[in-house]
Formats: sequence, C-alpha cells, structure tokens
Amino acid sequence: MGYIAIDLGTTNIKVCCYSTDVSPLSLKRVKVEYIGTGGIVEFNADEYYKLVLQAMKESIAEAFGESQEKHHIVLTGQAESLVITDETYKPLVNAISWLDTRSGKEVEIIAERFSQKERYQTTGQSYISETFPITKLLWFQSHAKELTGSSVRYLMIKDYITYRLCGVAVGEYSIYNFTHYLDINKKGYWDEILDFCGASPINFPELVEPCTELGTIRKQAADEINISYASTVNCGTLDHFAGMIGTGNIMPDKVSESTGTVLSVATMADSFTMDKGTIPCHYGPFPNSYVYLAVCESGGICLDWFKNKLAKDMSFQQLGELASQRPTEEGLIFLPYISGVNSPEFDRNASGVFYGLNVEHDAVSMAAAVMEGVAFLLDKNMKVFKDLGVSASAIVSTGGGAKSDYWNQLKADITGIPVTIPENSEAALFGSAIIGAVTSGNAAGYKEATKLIKIDKEFYPRKNEPLLRKRELFDSIYVRLFQ
Repeated sequence: MGYIAIDLGTTNIKVCCYSTDVSPLSLKRVKVEYIGTGGIVEFNADEYYKLVLQAMKESIAEAFGESQEKHHIVLTGQAESLVITDETYKPLVNAISWLDTRSGKEVEIIAERFSQKERYQTTGQSYISETFPITKLLWFQSHAKELTGSSVRYLMIKDYITYRLCGVAVGEYSIYNFTHYLDINKKGYWDEILDFCGASPINFPELVEPCTELGTIRKQAADEINISYASTVNCGTLDHFAGMIGTGNIMPDKVSESTGTVLSVATMADSFTMDKGTIPCHYGPFPNSYVYLAVCESGGICLDWFKNKLAKDMSFQQLGELASQRPTEEGLIFLPYISGVNSPEFDRNASGVFYGLNVEHDAVSMAAAVMEGVAFLLDKNMKVFKDLGVSASAIVSTGGGAKSDYWNQLKADITGIPVTIPENSEAALFGSAIIGAVTSGNAAGYKEATKLIKIDKEFYPRKNEPLLRKRELFDSIYVRLFQ
C-alpha cells in the first residue's frame, strides 16, 4: 500500500508515488498542450485525463511494479480552469484554461454590478479577474449561448478528473474559492451573482469539504494503471494549500512563500475578517478553516523576463552568486509590476520600472534589483498580514526562487523574519501524500504528520541598513507613480 499524489498543473501534470511512511518513490511529469490565439487559451479535457493516466501508470510501475496493490490517490492542482459538459459529464467543447483572458469586458460589467465590498464579504476575494470562471459564464451569454441552460454542467478541471477516476462528480470548497461564485460564509453557491450571469446551482456539482475521500477507483481506470479496484480517490485540496500542509504551515504563526512564475504568500487564519478587504481570504484545507492568500502575478516571472531578454548568456545561479559578492547598491530600484495584478494593491495600471539606472550599472546590478524588488513586494504583503493579526515566526519558502541562497537571504533581511527551506521541494505533492496518510487513518493527524517534514536550510535576518533604505524608497516610488 502507498499514496499516489497527483498535481493537476498548468504546464505539467505531475504524479508522485509514496511509500506507507510517506517517502517519495517515483516522480513523473507530462507536458500539457494548449490551443487558441488572441486571449483564447483552451485544452482538450479528455486528452488531459489521458495524460493523467499516463503519468500515473509510469509512476506506479516504477514505484510498485506489477503488485496491483491498494493505494490511496489524492489530487491537488490548479483552480480556475473550466470544463463545460452535458448532464452525463461529457465535455461539450474544449476546456478553458485559467490563462484565458477573453472575458475582460465581463470583468468590468460584474465589478460595476457588484461592489468590491459586497464581493469581498461574500467570496473573500479582493478583486475580480478574467481568470475567474464567473466571468466566462457571463461571456457565454453574449458569445456562446449554446453553452448555457439547465442541461449544461460547469466543472473545475479537478472535479472532472476525480469524476473520471471514481465516478463521483463533486467540487470542493478550496478550489471553488477561485470561481467567484462560492459564498464562503454559507459554504454554498452565491445565487445572486449566478443569476446575473445566467446560471443557477443546478449547473454545478455538489460541494464537499476539501480532502474528502470520494470512493474507490473505477475498474477501467484501475486496469489501465495496474492498481487494485479497492484503491481510493480523495479530492484533496488546492495546490497552494497542499503545499502549506507539505511544509508544515498549518498554524497561524507561519507563513508560506512561493516564488515561482507568480509570488504567492499564505497563512492559516482563525476566521474570516471581513472588514479588511485587501488580502483574499479563502476557505482552507480543513473543515471551517481559512487561509489568507496573497498572489502577485509579477513574481519569479520578473527574473525569467530579465534573464531571457537582457542576460541570455548567464544562468540564474551565476546572477545570484555574482550579486551576492557585491555590496547593496542603493541607487537602483526595480518595481516588479510587469505582469497581471499584484497584491496588495491589485492595480492593473501599475507597470515595471527601473529607477535610478545609470551607466555604471550592469546585468548583475539589474538582476540584484529585480530580486530585491520581488522581496520588497513580499514585504509589502507581510505588512498587510501583520495588520490582519498574523505574527509570523518564520517564512517557509518554496518554488524555483527558493533554490537561490542569495534571494532567500534578501527576503529574510528585508522582512526581518527567518526564512526556512524544506528538504522536500515538491511541497504540494508531499502535502497530498500527507492528506492520504491522515484521511486513510495511517497517520494520527496533520500536526503529527508534520513531524515528517525536514528543513534543508535556514536564513536569519541580518542588519542591512542600505537595503532597508531601499525598501523605503521602493514604497515611496510606487506611491508617486501609481497612487
């Protein structure tokens, strides 16, 4: 017996098998392909499911051989990607990726009809974006009427995959945070906004708690991947939240930070504080739990952009190592607003800026400024967390950015909070395996299971007055330019 964790990613689908003591045995990944132009980003949901089975089969064969044992399957992954089906859950058209931006006009219409305060107090979301499925539902009303009506079903991609695996069509609260039609106070659908967008609860699956065991795997699926018919399927939770479990961030005194393409910052909360309205508040991975989750779309993508456009001949490691050998350069500031919307301001009009650039600066100077800028953005969000009553004793860092010791030390110096790097780099998959261990009764509970988590590195704040002065300048430049 073991655990099979599935991460339904945007770029890659990842599957990792774990032993009974939650040790990783085999990690496999397959790439996802998309179609569309001009803001349209779609994919074939049936082909996506086949890719899931492919990755599962390869990982299971390497980890468990031909044993055909009973295993516990737990899913995690992306949230907003939408699958439109008929009443029997057969897709009617291509699924719509969360990357799709066709519904920009609908964002404006919904924001005009429902105030930010009403939307926040109902959904916990500080803003509305084209990524949210509610905007696609309104788009269908004007552009694809055939995808509306009582016989149509709207599923998230994780709902669809769990249905294909075990025959149970449900959604779980932590994923539906990102639909903009979940009322997190009543733990049900927000009828008023659905009605405005031409839908009703009949179009959607039943909602259940995250990390719910849904039943046993379908025989056809079990035969394809060579496991026992008694294997169970658990709906799991959002990838961010699975990652929190996988790094031990399940108490309000810890914060998880992931610098991947985006920068995300998350912490558990005792309750939903409705009077703040800045940091999105989500229904969490455990019953009646909440998570403050700040997402900055200009995260690691800033360093990717800089390297690919302006420092092609240098590796990320080289840039970090060379930057670490220089003292802090006080004059050069980078505002990392090059993509999307960014917490805590969510200002679509903000843009990326190099401030104080002169002929003495080179690629290393600019790379250091980029990494500092992202760390300053992290610090901004940590200050808002503090206003919400979060007193962080540590920041647990994951994602590609956590591979850079220089960047980790910057984050510790700027925030004044120790930064720890977990040994297991696949936090969402590891967290999903822990979910499997707890829900199957093989682990006493989540607090007990966090003892499995090992720390690889720790970075403690150092006194760096030039860096702190740059932080003040960073904040003042943003105010002068964009407020």
